[in-house]
Amino acid sequence: MEQREKLSSRLGFILLSAGCAIGIGNVWKFPYMAGQNGGGIFVLIYLFFLIIMGVPMLTMEFSIGRASRKSPVLACKVLEKPGQKWHLHGYMALIGNYLLMMFYTVVAGWMLHYFVSTAKGAFEGLDTAGVGEAYKNMLAEPATMAFWMIVVVVLGFLVCSLGVAKGVEKITKIMMLALLGLIVILAVNSILLDGGAEGLKFYLLPDADKIKEVGLANVIVGAMNQSFFTLSLGIGSMAIFGSYIDKKYALTGEALRVAVLDTFVAITSGLIIFPACFAFGVNPDSGPNLIFITLPNIFNNMTGGRIWGSLFFVFMSFAAFSTVIAVFENIISCFMDLTGWSRKKTVIINMVLMIILSLPCVLGFNVLSGITPLGKGSNIMDLEDFIVSNIMLPIGALVYLLFCTSRYGWGWKKFTEEANTGKGTRMPNAIRIYAAYVLPVIILIIFLVGLNNVFKIF
Repeated sequence: MEQREKLSSRLGFILLSAGCAIGIGNVWKFPYMAGQNGGGIFVLIYLFFLIIMGVPMLTMEFSIGRASRKSPVLACKVLEKPGQKWHLHGYMALIGNYLLMMFYTVVAGWMLHYFVSTAKGAFEGLDTAGVGEAYKNMLAEPATMAFWMIVVVVLGFLVCSLGVAKGVEKITKIMMLALLGLIVILAVNSILLDGGAEGLKFYLLPDADKIKEVGLANVIVGAMNQSFFTLSLGIGSMAIFGSYIDKKYALTGEALRVAVLDTFVAITSGLIIFPACFAFGVNPDSGPNLIFITLPNIFNNMTGGRIWGSLFFVFMSFAAFSTVIAVFENIISCFMDLTGWSRKKTVIINMVLMIILSLPCVLGFNVLSGITPLGKGSNIMDLEDFIVSNIMLPIGALVYLLFCTSRYGWGWKKFTEEANTGKGTRMPNAIRIYAAYVLPVIILIIFLVGLNNVFKIF
């Protein structure tokens, strides 16, 4: 049997896991949610849920990975009792990783395209309408989008083909350290802009009127949702890195470190976006509009905007690419566990497969724009995102949670033994009742809210 590869350092493990968690959502969703939901109060509620929900769940994924030494597709099979069916979730996890990459590679391609365009000065001299038009034009050109998507897929699999320590860990380490440096430089630049202080107030000072307007229950649910989705829990994206580390450190402490890094990037993104928006009198939007229309307009008006814009899109490319590499590694590892193939063969087959699978998302904005699976104005990417985010992540997280807390699964005793092996922060036994009975209810609420947002059931 082939020896399982290992990560070479603890820093590599933490940066890899954080790289997987830190994605585009940290930048285009978190700051907007905070601004719209009462600023500092939203951030505090978000941190509360991150500690009581995100960290225990992340510890569970890491523990399943480390105890089994397998990819998510076989992890539960190794740990479950004979005749049990927990391992079926492994196949759902693998499908979830494919589905996630079918649209994520496309969006990561947009980041690269915008980096090149900004560096070349393509947006200089354009007015607001012109920048909006440039975004529309990109979506209307399948060849441009397909080209950048293929670049992302090929680069991602090339990194993974070098192996866990020499490829995935080494490259992600460099990218993540650069990302953390870049985000601080961009934030400082934004905060120092004339009028930037107003943006900071809007973002970070608690706003009781805003909370009244939105409703406290909605603010709490929004913060809960964000804290769950930010760590990519439920489809084994994190379990895989647990399978590559030694037993030197207890896993709750490692989960906390990953959550801290992820939160740092989310909060600091707001320090880039809000001061800049307020300095130039632009309304901060959410989602793709923020990144591809609002911010290029701001960079256009900023002194040295071309340089700042290019740096911003390098940062965004790294944020997207760190997730792509992490999830590709997950897919490769699952495939190798299932087929016994070599890493090279697995990489080549999946590279071709991923390019083909990502094409519907590319074409959904142009050639296939008539397909509106979730109603008027929706596209293929919305459907893929909905299936992963609103169905697979919460259901998968629930499976992992019950597997670790129920005596019909791996069980609390074995889970905490694994989680608490090594030095560092441990999983307290006192939270057992909470983990077994309260956490599942929180995750069910997240699942139902996600369905309701699309189908308006309640």
